[in-house]
Amino acid sequence: MNQTITNMNILANDGISESGKNKLEEYGFNVDLTTVAQDQLVNYINENSISTLLVRSATQVRKDIIDNCPSLKIIGRGGVGMDNIDVEYAKSKKINVINTPAASSKSVAELVFSHLFGCVRFLHESNRSMPLDGDSKFKELKKSYAGGRELSGKKIGIIGFGRIGQEVAKIALGIGMEVVFHDKYIDQASLEIEFFDGQNVLFNMTSSSFDQVLEKSDFISVHIPASDKYIIDSKEIAKMKDGVGLLNLSRGGIINEEELLKNLESGKISFAGVDTFENEPNPSIKILMNSNISLTPHIGAATGEAQDRIGVELAEKINEILN
Repeated sequence: MNQTITNMNILANDGISESGKNKLEEYGFNVDLTTVAQDQLVNYINENSISTLLVRSATQVRKDIIDNCPSLKIIGRGGVGMDNIDVEYAKSKKINVINTPAASSKSVAELVFSHLFGCVRFLHESNRSMPLDGDSKFKELKKSYAGGRELSGKKIGIIGFGRIGQEVAKIALGIGMEVVFHDKYIDQASLEIEFFDGQNVLFNMTSSSFDQVLEKSDFISVHIPASDKYIIDSKEIAKMKDGVGLLNLSRGGIINEEELLKNLESGKISFAGVDTFENEPNPSIKILMNSNISLTPHIGAATGEAQDRIGVELAEKINEILN
């Protein structure tokens, strides 16, 4: 390891897994786990000669940091979306920008089905009601939550068929669901489902139109990057089946939350699973209080396994760039 590489200082401002930290140190880097306030970042980076800034979703890496931190050579995002980083501007200043698009796909996909399994059996509602009324209204609650649905044999529509969308499809196929998908850039996909004993099954899939996915699906899960406009708004919801279940574990602002609430009230949408919100970190109170929404606080990638993969992948990419 040469001296230039050994002296590189890395600030993991939003944290990094132990395995990622160990891998970076194995490569000879100095890893700083201090959480620096946004308004103090420029000073801290300059005072400590930070060459690599690692963030998740909390820290914003905008032009002020890019322009005023000449030691920065790499900005790394532990995760997929990079809407908290001025990516193109950083690249124009000869700063490498990296992320870990594959590392958290399985974790996000499993959370999709945590919401989906919970919603079709009313777990998101019964877990609220049982502590309050389970001892006095047991029979009434049993009757209220008795009309569940099975997922097997139902159709799931996936909007956005990148790594996460494909992992969602694999789980869906594994439990006997029919999968339809739409992606602006992917027309064909081959999905290999691997089992614990070494067996595997290959599914060859063809994209449907956006409208076909909206119209045919019993449940719809959205997996696309951040957008400056709604992808699911009143017009799109009107095309969906009555009683559809809708899931957003991609980015806030993909679904019009006012329209979501309106259609939950009318019954057009039977339930929603939401992990990402329009106004993070201050989601709408109406969204938070709606009993037909299953809620998580943007934890799609927050599993130990995913964070380990993210940390190691970042370390390998950083070493490759600086070596």
